[in-house]
Amino acid sequence: MVFLVTEKNDKYYIKSARIITGAEGIKSIANATARKILFGLAERPSYPAELAKRLRIHEQLVYYHIRRMEREKIVEVKSKSERGGALAKYYAPTESAFAIELPYGEESLAEIPFRKENPKLKQFLYPFINAGALNSYVVVGAPDPHGLHQVRSRDGHYGIDLALLLGQYSSIPSEFVTKLDVDVRAENKYNQNMILVGGVLTNVITAEVNKYLPVRFDTENFPFRKIISEKTGKSYIEDTCGIIAKIASPFEREKSIMVIAGIRFAGTKAAVLGLTRHFEAIFEKYSGEDNWGCVVQGLDLDGDGKVDSVRVLE
Repeated sequence: MVFLVTEKNDKYYIKSARIITGAEGIKSIANATARKILFGLAERPSYPAELAKRLRIHEQLVYYHIRRMEREKIVEVKSKSERGGALAKYYAPTESAFAIELPYGEESLAEIPFRKENPKLKQFLYPFINAGALNSYVVVGAPDPHGLHQVRSRDGHYGIDLALLLGQYSSIPSEFVTKLDVDVRAENKYNQNMILVGGVLTNVITAEVNKYLPVRFDTENFPFRKIISEKTGKSYIEDTCGIIAKIASPFEREKSIMVIAGIRFAGTKAAVLGLTRHFEAIFEKYSGEDNWGCVVQGLDLDGDGKVDSVRVLE
């Protein structure tokens, strides 16, 4: 695995790269026309005739360079479609960066905590994180009695683990982003993206958006210890059950809301564990939907009475 790391304004940005080896690989992009074609394909996948017209290069020359780069695995067929009775192949670069490594030079251990990004997790975190910047409030329940049922929040501290995950994908924002649910309501701060931690009793903002969630809490019978799935109609009543959901904000157009909550605080912990440690299982069936939710159940695998793993229920 090879990565290109660049530093901009004291921030590090990373993208996957490929080392070009062999004379033919180097020759395939040494030509200025070949590089122009490669950059054109990076801008958007295209079939050769379309690219030739867009770049004003002879079509046969485009075919020649694309075939050469395809042999060296610098470009590949991304998709195919029928155009004018023929099958058009849309090409794109195989990586977003290419490099030539010389067989000498000092090599040291990287101290920056790089990690390979999970594309589905990154997609789920948008627009809460955009271009390496946190673009959202993180809203936790107030620790004092509040709301209609005067409940104290006991799950706000789980936001710390959530923050560790968010920090791997974003820089520290200039403004303080953590807010209590009562402050959001008092200050009328509904016009932002929000990540809500805690269920309908401990977080009054979760209670307000609950009816819009694809997996929601049943608020017919106090103390609301049931999760109902809109998709399957199934109900979940275990205290260790929780939800991870993302919806378009009902308060502000073009904003989004994420909800990480449980039937009780153990369920909220399970939801946080799922998002931060088991996201590959969580997002296995996620396809970038703006309105999406899943149900998880916390498990005690080591037998100490505490939730330490999760199972995806749906």
